[in-house]
Amino acid sequence: MAETRLLPVPDGLDGLRLDVALARLFGFSRTTAADLIDEGRVSLDGATPLRSVKVRGGSVLEVALPDAPSSEVVPQSVDGLTILHDDDDLVVVDKPVGVAAHPSPGWTGPTVVQGLAAMGYRIATSGAAERQGVVHRLDAGTTGAMVVAKSEHAYSVLKRAFKARTVDKRYSALVQGHPDPTSGTIDAPIDRHPGSDYKFAVVAGGRPSVTHYATEEAFRAATLLDVHLETGRTHQIRVHVAAIRHPCVGDLTYGADPVLAKRLGLTRQWLHARELAFEHPATGQELRVVSPFPADLQRALDRLREES
Repeated sequence: MAETRLLPVPDGLDGLRLDVALARLFGFSRTTAADLIDEGRVSLDGATPLRSVKVRGGSVLEVALPDAPSSEVVPQSVDGLTILHDDDDLVVVDKPVGVAAHPSPGWTGPTVVQGLAAMGYRIATSGAAERQGVVHRLDAGTTGAMVVAKSEHAYSVLKRAFKARTVDKRYSALVQGHPDPTSGTIDAPIDRHPGSDYKFAVVAGGRPSVTHYATEEAFRAATLLDVHLETGRTHQIRVHVAAIRHPCVGDLTYGADPVLAKRLGLTRQWLHARELAFEHPATGQELRVVSPFPADLQRALDRLREES
């Protein structure tokens, strides 16, 4: 039976949309919060509200919480999931496109966690049940290097390292047009898109977000960027390059030209987590792992080079 919670809205959430307030109160994603509201599992001062209603401090929320996920990870073979580094404390995978980091509400596709289980890996059990061993995530449509903790000690150390921003995260991003300046920093806060449950945007008052970029190779219609993340917000690179009007090629969610994507044979955004470097949690030595471009991204680059 689902647990029901009855609690007042804190004054600090006064004026927020109900779905946003609910997500912050319980640590849900905004999509999960919206689903609970739409399913009639949330009441506000005894009434069944819309997700867009603004809450007031002191109002009473009653929430029928979703059932807790099972702590058991169901193994599922994942095509294309390969290992870049493996030791007693951690594993770095080369995540293929169309694979999420871990199970989540609404996602029915393959995940890294399930893929590792199918390969016989035992990973850390710290954190939420469905996120075992996961210390950072990549979008399902983004490929590349992703580290997963195998030991509890590694999980704790790596989580602190990501929070302290001591992990060097390098991406390659093919963007439309030619950014001016050719190298620079995008320092703009990011939060949920005010008009979408699944998109993010540069929003005043959002979470601080900093992206550094440098031109690696310029083509007629696009530019290959070397990108260094100082922070790690959801969709950060995609949102930031779109905000300067140079979206990732193929990223139709954030305004990319579908004609260019089709011409290059792309069915997703050209964005790749190329390199991870961090202090190994057990040895203290730097571990640097590089992921090669997958075939679809390499073909797009080759076509651009042929045209230039």
